[in-house]
This record gives sequence, structure tokens and C-alpha cells, in this order.
Amino acid sequence: MKPPEEASLWESLSQSRRKPLDPFWLGEIYSPSLSIDLRLAVCEKLGMLAELGWPHIKKLIDQHGPKQELILSAGLCHQPNARDWLLSQLKAKDETIVLTALEALGCWGADVPQSIVEESLVHPSHKRRLAGLQMLTFRAHLLSDSQLLQLCEEPLADFRDAVAIAAVRLLQRRDGSIISERLTAISLHGSDALAKAALLALGCIATPTSQKCLLELSKSLPEGERREQALKQLGQQFRN
Repeated sequence: MKPPEEASLWESLSQSRRKPLDPFWLGEIYSPSLSIDLRLAVCEKLGMLAELGWPHIKKLIDQHGPKQELILSAGLCHQPNARDWLLSQLKAKDETIVLTALEALGCWGADVPQSIVEESLVHPSHKRRLAGLQMLTFRAHLLSDSQLLQLCEEPLADFRDAVAIAAVRLLQRRDGSIISERLTAISLHGSDALAKAALLALGCIATPTSQKCLLELSKSLPEGERREQALKQLGQQFRN
């Protein structure tokens, strides 16, 4: 499709707040020949139409195959049949399809078999681990602190800071004592970036246990950035 025609479609999409978009029209204008940004925008609009959008998303998948934007749209519509289709894509041989399906299943974490979450958390790929943590975020309310911590141990030990920090940020939503104690250990022995995230997490938790941990860290950490961060987080506790 030529740029002028795409410009017209962008204009129509931009008016969706004033006039609801017709899912049939969205399905009709979608084409693999569109620019990737426009395909993503069209599929996002379809996904946001929930039960009205899913039949058109599925039709497009049948016509064009599991394109990345269509997979993401299936996750966004949040329909049980879409979830089941996404789960079926985890058996695909194409790693890109599998990874995109895992990302699309993120908000379905509570309804995804735990075995899939566990497999993602220990997979060598950092992208798979991040997808697993996203699913775990929506599953965490079903787990005790010890169960959640056990599932996070592999990502916490990841040598890639992005993965380990994502696990820390998930844990900071909980206020159990064992969570604060684990974050304390990370503050002492993790990389600089990971330790900073753990100290910030302790500050966010803001319980008597986390405050005690910060106090101990402010005394035991050697002079330097980590100790200063512990003191900063501790000071904010008492100001609040």
C-alpha cells in the first residue's frame, strides 16, 4: 500500500476515540504489505474490541498465518478461545512465534498451566525468562511468599541484570519477611545494578522487617554507593 493510502488509514484510526471502529473494517484493511507500525496499530485496535475483535483476528490468522502483530492481538483481546490458541502456538518450531505467544499470554498468567511458567523461568533465553516473569506477575496472588521466591530463584541468579532486576521488581510487591531477607542478600552480593534495585525494593516494601534490613545494611555495607543508597532508603522510611 502506498504511503498516501496509509496516511488515510492512520487518520481513520486516530478518530477511534470519537467513533468506535468497526471490527469488520479493521479486518478488511489489514494486510501484510502495510508498514509494521500500521499493522501493529490495526491489530491493537482489533484486540481492544475483545469478543467482537477475536473472530476477525482468527480469520486473519487463518488467512496470513501467525504474524507477530496478530499473535499480540490475540493476547490483547483476552478471550478464552484466543488463550487456547496461544497455548497451541507454544508447540511451534519457530522460536519467534513461541516467544511472541508467551509475551501475549503475559496477562493470562493465572490461567496458564504452571508448568509453562516454570519452563519459561528456567529457559536459557533471557526473553523467555522475561516472558515467564510477566506471566508470574499475574499469577503471584495465587502463591505464598515462599512459593513465589522459589520460582524467582533462577531469574534472580541470572547473570543478565535485566532478568534479575525484573525478578526483584516482582518480589517488591510482596511484604513478607523472607522476601526482605532475600533482597538483603542481593544487596550485599549482587551486581551493582542488581543491588541498587534490591535496595530500592526494600524501600518500597516499607515494613518493620524491611526497615530493619535497611538499617543493618546501612551499617554493614562498605563505604560507597550501596551504603549511601541504603541510608537514603532508610531515611525516606522515616520521613514517610
